[in-house]
Amino acid sequence: MNLILASSSPRRYQLLKDAGLTFKVIKPHVEETIPRKFNIYKVAECLAKIKSNSLPEPKSNEVIITADTVVILGKKILGKPKNKRQAVKMLMSLSARCHSVVTGVCLRSATKSISFSEKSKVFFHKVKPNEIIYYVNNFCPYDKAGAYGIQDWFGLRFIKRVEGCFYNVMGLPVSRVLAELEKMKLLMETQKLN
Repeated sequence: MNLILASSSPRRYQLLKDAGLTFKVIKPHVEETIPRKFNIYKVAECLAKIKSNSLPEPKSNEVIITADTVVILGKKILGKPKNKRQAVKMLMSLSARCHSVVTGVCLRSATKSISFSEKSKVFFHKVKPNEIIYYVNNFCPYDKAGAYGIQDWFGLRFIKRVEGCFYNVMGLPVSRVLAELEKMKLLMETQKLN
């Protein structure tokens, strides 16, 4: 089974590499548009499917992995900040509160497509405005949903606790992905025998 990670996320790349997988990386170029009145907890999975469907059909021995991560605070999705002002505003809104991180994943072979979502809850300590400004100025969190990384300076200092998969908050629920890939591998081997 040849794996293709269709993502520009350095964190997803590192997580799969650290899990011992061998894979090729391609970067999908797709407009991430969600229909109005969509269930916010299904948005990440929907985007992962949109990314997958924008790519050419996989060959018989390939599986394409796509994913998307969103931060949900109350009933609002916090995406990637476009500028410093947005990043500071997002982090101020997360201070001393709990939010959800949902990663949607799509695994697609030539004959089957599996998609799922994983949800984790993240609890922050209170963060001072000067600490937020320091983080934004020095760590450039513009490629991260919610404007922070659980694995970097901000996460290390201000996350009180996580309920659910830590790696999901980084951008990929690795153990779930591995379990689903194992199922796909068995299915592909069975199809070869028939």
